[in-house]
Amino acid sequence: MDQNILDGITNIENKVGKLSNAQKILLTTDGSVTTILDVIRGHVTIETLEQKFIEADTEMAQLLKIEEGDTVNYRVVVIKTEEPLIYAISLIAVERLENDMKEDLIRADIPIGRILRKHNIESRREVKSIYFEDPSSEIKEIFETNSKMLTRTYNIIHKDQILIWLLETFPYTHFKD
Repeated sequence: MDQNILDGITNIENKVGKLSNAQKILLTTDGSVTTILDVIRGHVTIETLEQKFIEADTEMAQLLKIEEGDTVNYRVVVIKTEEPLIYAISLIAVERLENDMKEDLIRADIPIGRILRKHNIESRREVKSIYFEDPSSEIKEIFETNSKMLTRTYNIIHKDQILIWLLETFPYTHFKD
């Protein structure tokens, strides 16, 4: 595992408190978070808060390694059971998608991990950072907490190109068992 990721775990534990094994797994996995959540909490669903096609700005272009102005699918979701589990933002390089996969992403109600599996997309996940942060007002409202948020960013790589950049965050108080 990347040393920066291990350092991130140490930093969080030094400043926020001990992490459970489930929290460490959710922050560092290079597999499907959807599958992990299905096992930990039962079948999860997606509530889409926002989804739109936009032109990549400088930051998005750098994150996805595309040109400024290229089309990006911007999606904000809450992965949940009866309660919100993870808040996630994804940036998807639309030009790199196959047509069938585009249709499923536009539907917005299917977790990315399930879309990749459905379309037999061979990919890998590359965790870029893990850290903690204070919750925004939107996240406080969604999770009904002021707890510090455990956050990670990662890329889903397909055919040696970044297909999707993701940010996932959840309260420190979640997944403590």
